[in-house]
Amino acid sequence: MPSSPTSSGPDVSSSPGWRDGAAAVAMLTFAVDGETPVLAAGRRYAEHAMAMSHQAYDLRRGLPRLLALLAEFDLRATFFVPGLTAERWPDAVSAIVERGHEVAHHSYSHRPSTELTPAEERVEFERGLEALTALGIQPTGYRSPMWAATWRSAELAVQHGLGYDTSLMDDDRPYVVDTPSGPLVELPPHWSLDDWEQYAYLPEPQLGNVIEPPEKALSLWLAELDGMREYGGLFQLTAHSFLSGRPGRARALRQLLEAIADRGDVTFMTGSELRTAVLADPGIERRTHEPVKADPAVYPNW
Repeated sequence: MPSSPTSSGPDVSSSPGWRDGAAAVAMLTFAVDGETPVLAAGRRYAEHAMAMSHQAYDLRRGLPRLLALLAEFDLRATFFVPGLTAERWPDAVSAIVERGHEVAHHSYSHRPSTELTPAEERVEFERGLEALTALGIQPTGYRSPMWAATWRSAELAVQHGLGYDTSLMDDDRPYVVDTPSGPLVELPPHWSLDDWEQYAYLPEPQLGNVIEPPEKALSLWLAELDGMREYGGLFQLTAHSFLSGRPGRARALRQLLEAIADRGDVTFMTGSELRTAVLADPGIERRTHEPVKADPAVYPNW
């Protein structure tokens, strides 16, 4: 049976060291996907000028706007960049680092790891890492595309010298995964704090089918923020520069940052800063992966 905090170790809420005394930690993350999510749906979409231009907005307008917004608040964020984006838009990706932000690993092509063979997943991981290294970027964190991690992904990250992952959703507080190759800090995300679920719309390929008002997204995120403050959790916002970089949504993001600052009991950390804080907390929970075994007699469909 899977272990739980109550049966295998202390409840993280009683070990607030990783929060540096704050009620909650806010980790601002931005995916700079560029054209990769569309191309991952099919190479033929490279010929779709509208779809490609829709994604180019990411680097041409959305990213600069979000970088300027973060500068208004003097905040540092973590940007997850696929290798193909780094190759196609090297100056834009380098500008993220020049502004003092962290760049983390986000695969090469944005194809979900769960759709790849073990060998393909490794090649995808290594090629993405090489693209960032070519720009002088040495990432310490990883996020699986679409959060579609496999049971192999954590050890793959450790084997390549990365220190944290943000792909798994079994908690709202950080913990350490002990893999056969060493420990990896897990910083759990969730769909409720992802702007894709609020804003993504593209008819072909269909990457999403909703365009919600920014006020709705802001209301949802503020509710999660206050819940994390009550329970001592990690408020990890996941935004995309081609989505939240649009004008009305950027205004809502500014309101969110103002609200976090007004609360007065939330501290901001990048992924690498949070990893350091987690590893320094002696009360942090440690786990090992416990893959689910599905009986083919009960679940006959592959």
